[in-house]
Amino acid sequence: MTTVTNATSNTAAAAATAGSSGTLGADSLAGTQDRFLKLLVAQLRNQDPLNPLQNSEVTSQLAQLSTVTGINKLSDLVSGLSSSFAEAQSLQAASVIGHGVLAPGNAISLTQGNAVAAVNLPQAVDQLTITIRDASGAVVHTAELGPQSGGLVKFQWDGVGDNGSAAPDGAYTYAATAAAAGKPVSDLTPLAYGVVNSVTLGAQGAQLNVNGLGAVSLSQVNQIL
Repeated sequence: MTTVTNATSNTAAAAATAGSSGTLGADSLAGTQDRFLKLLVAQLRNQDPLNPLQNSEVTSQLAQLSTVTGINKLSDLVSGLSSSFAEAQSLQAASVIGHGVLAPGNAISLTQGNAVAAVNLPQAVDQLTITIRDASGAVVHTAELGPQSGGLVKFQWDGVGDNGSAAPDGAYTYAATAAAAGKPVSDLTPLAYGVVNSVTLGAQGAQLNVNGLGAVSLSQVNQIL
């Protein structure tokens, strides 16, 4: 009589190993299940009558196969969800082309006497001050915006400098400082404004190509205007 006691505890493992080089597809998974059943039948036919296969051993092997099957089905599900999420993100990103967005940055662009930017405040403040500088670093305009509640504070600049003359169109930068109860408030987040020209899809997800700001990920957008 042929005894196969060495294979008794390894039937499911052997069947699973046959497809362990990567995620099993539907055909490969079906083949693994077929091999498992053939090995199990061979065990039952050739088991030692003095040491028969126990129910617990059969149950354990079936559980191993079920685990392998479940993992591969879960992997397929996650891959499908990931693909769907990427497609949804692409559609969402494409819908903002032509819209203005606010994203982290201290750039402010003056066009035809109008410039827009914003500051994200971590708390309510008694005073918010905006200082605008030109490309050489010289202060062009300082604005006192007074008390502000916490959150997003948008502001506009008409291009008129502190000297009363109109500043030329172009790229400027700004800094925001705030105080509450006589103490400086830190963790201010300056936000720059730009119009989305196009969207680039890559390995890191959707990237918005924003005029004046360059590449901005969708997750960095604070507000769509």
